Amino acid sequence: MEVYIDDKELEKLYETGNSRKLKLRPDIIEKYFATIQKIDAANDIYDLWNDPSLNFEKYKKHYSMRLSGKYRLETEVKWLNEEKSIGEFHLFKISNHYED
Repeated sequence: MEVYIDDKELEKLYETGNSRKLKLRPDIIEKYFATIQKIDAANDIYDLWNDPSLNFEKYKKHYSMRLSGKYRLETEVKWLNEEKSIGEFHLFKISNHYED
């Protein structure tokens, strides 16, 4: 699977390990890196769905993956096949949805 980072702050976080605008705990940053590696290593969407730590799910018009109980990585997926099992992941936001 291909991973693209569409947000400048997320890209800066990935490249340097920190961002002025994104005030995240070190464990969330580590989970962000690990999640990108999991997406990149996945052969198809089923590899992500079968990983319970990701809690990969569809949310309205995009998808999200759990970084912690409080933070989720939000992504759009551009499907590359008719079965919708292989796609390009366009990361655009780390959201604060739930209580930790």
